[in-house]
Amino acid sequence: MNDAEVLVVVYDGVQLLDVAGPLEAFDGATRVMPGSYRVRLASLDGRDVVTSSGVRLGVETDLAQVEGGLDTLLVAGGWGYADAVGDRELVDQVRRLSAGARRTVSVCTGAFVLAEAGLLDGRRATTHWAYCAALAETYPAVTVEPDAIFVRDAGVGTSAGVTAGLDLALALIEEDHGADLARRVARWLVVFLQRPGGQSQFSMWSRARPPGDEMLRRLLGEIAADPAADHSVAALAERLSVSERHVSRLFTRQVGMTPGRYVERARVETARVLLEIGPDGVESIARRSGFGSSESMRRAFIREIGVPPSAYRDRFTGTTVVL
Repeated sequence: MNDAEVLVVVYDGVQLLDVAGPLEAFDGATRVMPGSYRVRLASLDGRDVVTSSGVRLGVETDLAQVEGGLDTLLVAGGWGYADAVGDRELVDQVRRLSAGARRTVSVCTGAFVLAEAGLLDGRRATTHWAYCAALAETYPAVTVEPDAIFVRDAGVGTSAGVTAGLDLALALIEEDHGADLARRVARWLVVFLQRPGGQSQFSMWSRARPPGDEMLRRLLGEIAADPAADHSVAALAERLSVSERHVSRLFTRQVGMTPGRYVERARVETARVLLEIGPDGVESIARRSGFGSSESMRRAFIREIGVPPSAYRDRFTGTTVVL
């Protein structure tokens, strides 16, 4: 595949990183493999646009002047997405260009533009976590997956907020040119992980509800500090000097999940970090994280992030290169 054209649709109020993240990924791929991609920014009438942060973007072409046959149509998101959705000409141009593109994708709230154009009807999609409920309510024909980094469905892809656009772009590069090129680009961009699409938008530490009870907060800190310790319901109840039934109610009410689920997520989080940063084998990491065996860890990984530990670690392998 040579000179595959990527057209990025921009408008006033677009978020700079929604544009720059994928653009840098495609540019990195082209520096390693010349002729891989040609990226152009397009807007209505070919006007330059002002991003939500006040930076002016130079636009190369007018949407109406773009012929069909694009490789990738990418609609960026940003604070100006609502005005973009309400601009009938913009939505019509996106619909027209999508019909002739090999694939259509969006970053963040750019999903609303795709939905308004009818391109997500009957498909699975995601967007920034803060807007998933609004996307589902406004466009009931779309199956919204609120906890995914990105979603691909029948030639149409959507990503979560901001930096998730980089994950989606890396996945597209991998699809086009293989995992090695995608990893090399990711390493050059100092991205720790080309995250699989089904991975959560947040780590469990940021997703867990902070408890109001001081003793429970201290207990959660102990779980994080030593995930391999005995964190059975009985052990937790003993440390809190309450009944097992009460500790279960306390977790459900203040943390938003059962003790067992919380401990499993804490152990998966620990194992993720060890897989990312160290050379230890899976069995060793399973023990250090508190899993009884590598098989137990594998099942927990599939439940929590949708991929086994080996596939998760593969996202970090590769050689150091200079682009």
